[in-house]
Amino acid sequence: EALLAEAAEPGAPARPCPCPLPSGDTALSRLVRRLLSARRSLDLCLFSFSCPQLARAVQLLHRRGVRVRLVTDAQYMGLHGSQIGRLRHAGIQVRHDQHSGYMHHKFAIVDRRMLITGSLNWTTQAIQSNRENVLVVEDAEYVKAFQDEFERIWEEYNPANYSFFPQRR
Repeated sequence: EALLAEAAEPGAPARPCPCPLPSGDTALSRLVRRLLSARRSLDLCLFSFSCPQLARAVQLLHRRGVRVRLVTDAQYMGLHGSQIGRLRHAGIQVRHDQHSGYMHHKFAIVDRRMLITGSLNWTTQAIQSNRENVLVVEDAEYVKAFQDEFERIWEEYNPANYSFFPQRR
């Protein structure tokens, strides 16, 4: 909460955190710091996203003028607690799959220079209770491979390309 309050209004007092997450220097606070370092762009490719603190960080970046794009799984974006609707309502571009099978990626790319990836779904459950891994890489070769995959999926999930009705012959 202190990180998010400071990012939203530098010098403002932190609100008390109503959640049972640990405070101080935690894996969550380190992830939030990495995200808040974005200055130009944040590309997210996430299977499940229900953690309100991470959603607030993403919204803050969007309000700062950072270009945020999000690709997610259609089945999981509508589950109870999902932050996808909140992010869409804030004006963040969201695309999702249109076929069976899961869009199961879990990665973020900050300013086309930092890759954050691993097993972590961006859910409170995963952060509080699961054994997860997160890898942060600033190697251009790895970042480019994930950026290329993001761009490929972003185009594949472009609503202009959807076919809702079969073509008649």
